[in-house]
Amino acid sequence: MLILGIDPGTAITGYGLVECIGNRHKMVDYGCVYTKNDRTDDLRLQQTYEGIRNIIQTYQPQAVAVEELFFNKNVRTALAVGQARGVILLATVHEGLSAAEYTPLQVKQAVVGYGRAEKKQVQFMVKTLLNLPEIPRPDDAADALAIALCHSFARGLNDKLAGYRK
Repeated sequence: MLILGIDPGTAITGYGLVECIGNRHKMVDYGCVYTKNDRTDDLRLQQTYEGIRNIIQTYQPQAVAVEELFFNKNVRTALAVGQARGVILLATVHEGLSAAEYTPLQVKQAVVGYGRAEKKQVQFMVKTLLNLPEIPRPDDAADALAIALCHSFARGLNDKLAGYRK
């Protein structure tokens, strides 16, 4: 199964594609969708939307996982990221997929085993779990790979739990 993980942002949206075969994980690609800061907000959202649709069309993932909005003290930033998440979810639906959503705490718990892990710990585990020669850069792309891994682990657990319910 190919999973697309997405770390939403207004200037930079990270993406990471992870192929899951059994309990093994392989990085397929990662990078970022960048928006130009000299553009209006609506044009930046359009760039994000088109960038995500292009990635989905190019790689044809079977699953998409998006980080949920982390609300901090800066309401303006939270609203802008919320808008970016909205166009990402819309692009996903337009490509015939639905997106699973995970909080930063869930991603850290799944990848590191500790929900309050530091960013460096998450990056190290992404590198280790995907057997990469170095930590993916920029941070947004590493975060997106962590989100894809989180979905893979959650999917595996949900499949096992479903077997117990029968």
